[in-house]
Formats: sequence, C-alpha cells, structure tokens
Amino acid sequence: MRHLSLRKLLLGIGGLVLFILVWKLVTDAKLVSPIFFPGPERTYAALVKGLSGGALLQQTLQTIQRMLLGWLLASFVGILLGALVGISKRARAFIAPMLELLRPLPASAMIPVAIAFLGFSDHMVLVVIAFGALWPMLLATIHGFAAMEPRLYEVSQVLGLSRLEVIWKLALPSAMPMILASLRLGLTISLILAVVGEMLASREGLGQSILAASRSFRSPDLFAGIVILGAIGLVGSRLLSIAERRLLRWQATSR
Repeated sequence: MRHLSLRKLLLGIGGLVLFILVWKLVTDAKLVSPIFFPGPERTYAALVKGLSGGALLQQTLQTIQRMLLGWLLASFVGILLGALVGISKRARAFIAPMLELLRPLPASAMIPVAIAFLGFSDHMVLVVIAFGALWPMLLATIHGFAAMEPRLYEVSQVLGLSRLEVIWKLALPSAMPMILASLRLGLTISLILAVVGEMLASREGLGQSILAASRSFRSPDLFAGIVILGAIGLVGSRLLSIAERRLLRWQATSR
C-alpha cells in the first residue's frame, strides 16, 4: 500500500515537472508574446514577491475565507434539507418540482437577483457561492437517503426509533459515500464562484487581483494568482480525500 502511494506521488510530481518544462519551452520559443504569457520563472518571481511583501497573501486569505464560508453554509443547508426530504416519500414528491425548476439555473443567473437585494457586498458573494455549491450536496443527500435499503426502515419501526434516530444511525451512514463525494464537488464550485463574485462585486481577493492584473497587462501577477487558485483547489481536494478515507474506513473493514 505504501509503495502504491509513493508511486502515485512520484507520478504526480513527474507530471508537474513535465508541465513546467513544456511551459518553459513554449515561452522560450516565444510562440506567444511574453506580454500575455510569462515564463515559469517570471511567474514564480511574482508569486514570491506577492506572498512575501505584497498584498497577494491577504487576497488569498480573503478568497479562502469566502470559499469556506459559502461551502459550509451550502453543506449545512444541503445535508440537513436533503436528509429531511430524502427520508420522506411525501416530501420528495412535494418538493421535487421546485428542485427541478431551480437546479438547472446557473449560479451566475442568480447574481443580478442577489445584487438587487444585497448590493455589491460580501453577503451577496456569500449567497451566490452557497446557492451554486448547494445543489451537489442537496441532491446527493436526497438520493443517498432514498437509496437506503427499505428493510432498514422496517427494522427502525420495529425498534421504535424516532425519525432523528433513523437519520443519524441508519440513513446517514448509508448515504455518507455520496455526501462526501458531493462535498468535494461543492468545494470546487465554491472556489470558482468566490473568484467570480470578487470580480463582479469588486471585493478584495484573488478574483479582483487577477482582474486588475489582466487589465494592466501584468501577466506574471495574473498567472501567480492562477497558480494559487490551482493550489487551493488541490489542497482542498486532498484534505477532503483524506477525510473521506478515514470516515469510510468501516466500509473496507466490513467487506
């Protein structure tokens, strides 16, 4: 198992090195103007400068904070509402038309509505993030609870379990794999919408930094922001993957 993990790590590092090498070859050959496409060394210099003495570190923290707050809000609402709907056939039948009406709406379509009610504020960005990240977790929770073995509901009735006990002891463990997978997807959506919201609402963060760098043709700063966004997404995904393996360890032992 350790050899397999080490092999995956080495393959990942090798792929990253190859990507940087191709990036440098393309920029050295000047296939694209350096004004628009800086080399990795210029991007790295802008990254170090921004994180050490510039405002890039503070902007990164602002974006991470918005991403996490929106993701946590969406997770709480999505899992709680999904559990209540998924455990009841009547509730699913009642709320399904409204969910199917709202689910196809892109989060960007809700931005003008959020602006109308909340203005260009941090609360507006937070609402847009939560709305966009809500759906994967809500639908995964509903389907996970609805897919639970029907006999377990019969057993719960025989044992006299309350609805909350059924959710906590039976339905939630059954739906946990789908919920954890949706949390990773929701985190990615939260990061994307945090950046978009910062660009549109002119809030301090990586989105505003990238937009300002592109308008002033500071391509190294622009690419430095993109590198940080990629790193945030990678770290967040890896942390949730570790949590998923730990929380679902019981599945491996039960097989």
